[in-house]
Amino acid sequence: MKPLKGKTALVTGGSRGIGRAITERLTADGARVAFGYHRSKDEAMAVAAATGAHPVRADLAVHGDVLDLVAQADETLGGLDALVNNAGIWLPHGRFDDADEASYDEVMAVNAKSTFFAIHHASARMRDGGRVVNLSSIATGRPTPGNAVYAASKAAVEQFTAIAAQELGPRGITVNCVAPGAVDTALLRRSLPPQLLARTARNTSFGRLGAGDDIAGIVAFLLGPDAAWITGQTITAAGGLL
Repeated sequence: MKPLKGKTALVTGGSRGIGRAITERLTADGARVAFGYHRSKDEAMAVAAATGAHPVRADLAVHGDVLDLVAQADETLGGLDALVNNAGIWLPHGRFDDADEASYDEVMAVNAKSTFFAIHHASARMRDGGRVVNLSSIATGRPTPGNAVYAASKAAVEQFTAIAAQELGPRGITVNCVAPGAVDTALLRRSLPPQLLARTARNTSFGRLGAGDDIAGIVAFLLGPDAAWITGQTITAAGGLL
């Protein structure tokens, strides 16, 4: 029997990278899925055709779009059992001597604010016993020049996770977080030069970058019945990256 058969899930940023792998895994495990996308319409339609998941366009930097995404997912799926806050961005001008206010605001809006309000809106509609999984990053524990805004936005996600787990626990809803390491996505390749990517791969226990499926499997486990006693946790998934 498929572990998520009969369950419904909303995945933000579900058309590319880790989000696409999560959408594919959850549908393969029997869940009915709605997923958000922003600019990648062609990729979203391809994911929908391959998985049967329902795409919804949303700009997560806009609060109204977050509410609309949750509402459309709830209506389309006939209720929500799970929310996966996967969408995230990294932008340049993150150094203190090269700060850009617009970039700061956009990273915080997409990575932190949308996560907070997606939990706010989805939990109000979610059935008791539901699941929330947020995506963070190992950047929260690795001080790196130029990464202050991104790391801070993801640190906020980890705090939202810990506190939401306490607030939603009385309804049997678990809230957990996965903090990936270096996963081979377009976002990572835009963020790091090729020589640093190669060095990062060598520094994992397996001598490679992570893949979307490596993270999707952990998310699927946390949404499933065997993870009912796990909540408020941030799980590092970095392949032993040193």
